[in-house]
Amino acid sequence: MTNAMPLVLSGKKEKSLSNRTQLIRTAVLCLCLLLAVAATAQQRGITESTGSEPTFTTFEAPGSGTGASQGTIPFSINTAGAVTGMFQDTSNAYHGFVRAVTGTITTFDAPGSGTGAAQGTVSFSINPVGDIAGTYVDASYVYHGFGRAANGKITAFKAPGAGTGAHQGTVPISINTTGVIAGTYLDSSNVYHGFVRGADGEIATFKAPGAGTGKSQGTVALSINAAGAIAGLYRDASNAFHGFVRAGNGKITTFDAKGAGTGSKQGTLPISINTGGDITGLYRDASYLLHGFARAANGKITTFEGPGAGTGAYTGTGGFSINAAGDIAGPTWTQAMYFTASCALPMAR
Repeated sequence: MTNAMPLVLSGKKEKSLSNRTQLIRTAVLCLCLLLAVAATAQQRGITESTGSEPTFTTFEAPGSGTGASQGTIPFSINTAGAVTGMFQDTSNAYHGFVRAVTGTITTFDAPGSGTGAAQGTVSFSINPVGDIAGTYVDASYVYHGFGRAANGKITAFKAPGAGTGAHQGTVPISINTTGVIAGTYLDSSNVYHGFVRGADGEIATFKAPGAGTGKSQGTVALSINAAGAIAGLYRDASNAFHGFVRAGNGKITTFDAKGAGTGSKQGTLPISINTGGDITGLYRDASYLLHGFARAANGKITTFEGPGAGTGAYTGTGGFSINAAGDIAGPTWTQAMYFTASCALPMAR
């Protein structure tokens, strides 16, 4: 059996995961923390209720398991209030769902999805018209991309060069207002690459300048805005992280937050890009402390610390989502986090 681990922000106490169910669970749960808001940051603003408490609505997708680590995980909400995500059933298989603003929940599986434990369909992002992007895991544990139109039609695809071995393949992460999808794929040598798929189905692959070509190195696209600009990160040959933004015309600009460490598992990790091209994320310094940053469309980078954030290794501040007005949402950590953030695609050792 293949041991695997997440790519991003693994800490000093990383442990190889012992089974595929735990592997997928780690990736999915970390994406819930890291990427759900990043995928939709360009689609919506932040609204606050004046003089009243917020209203919470809880729900479960039909067929959700009730055992340990089973159940329903929403990943993305659009401007109309439709929600998409995944649920794990009693057999520990994954399925996609979309919840309409009326509360009606529709479940679905991409054709070719496996039905065993840690196999199935995972929906990551929904755009304003209800189109969904995600990944499915087949019976051989290979990852494939899919787009689901608002009318329910599912189109499967794979990025050119995507590996076909277990835990390799294509993982779409973000879909914008025009149906353009961005994500990452793992090739047969276990190197990461970015891709963007147009609404017409044409796929362009890319790598950031300076991206490493060794195992678990390479380029990861995390967020795409309405103009087609993509924010993400790359891991270099020394296993340090750096940020990039890829313009709609394909031009890639790399950057590092001031103070970011240059050692292994240190560096800059952009997470979300808004409609104006502003980016937020986090960076890890030479002491493994996490800090938040915002990068304006003109390239100016501002760093910040959240109130009460820890000051020791593997604690600190992260920027996870930025809206059109430049408001940022994100967490602070007061205790060391060793699996703080993960890319969707697990990495075989």
